[in-house]
Amino acid sequence: MSPLTIENRDVQYAGFWRRWLANFLDGLLMWVFAIIIIVLLRLSGIKLTELFSNDTSLKHSGIILFWDCLLMSGMWLYFALMESSAYQGTLGKMALGIRVTDLDGGQIDFGRATGRYFAKILSFITLMIGYIMAAFTGKKQALHDIIAGTVVLMRDK
Repeated sequence: MSPLTIENRDVQYAGFWRRWLANFLDGLLMWVFAIIIIVLLRLSGIKLTELFSNDTSLKHSGIILFWDCLLMSGMWLYFALMESSAYQGTLGKMALGIRVTDLDGGQIDFGRATGRYFAKILSFITLMIGYIMAAFTGKKQALHDIIAGTVVLMRDK
């Protein structure tokens, strides 16, 4: 990890594997959350198929669209709200002692966190090269960090 001085204090960029593990933990959390929602809906007797259409093929398409929108919105809000909060990171990032900041080490706002989240699409569609860049760039930035003007730092001790 590279040392950096921001506002007269030594900080370190978070490395690729620590960031990867934080994202893995957040992914597990998202799956657990989705399973809990599904179980609660089933226990309450709500049948999502009844919410969309009487046509079976439309029901299936509607359910997929509904879940895609719900999951995408939930993930966006989770990442953007947590990274723009005083915590400066998701639960996975907090567990691994890392935080998302602007280039000066300051807290990012919701708009920048939202841009960072959606810029991850580019990191993904480049055959994950956008993510792998974090292992090789001087500031350990992935493509979405460069686009959003953010860095991921180790938390102060």
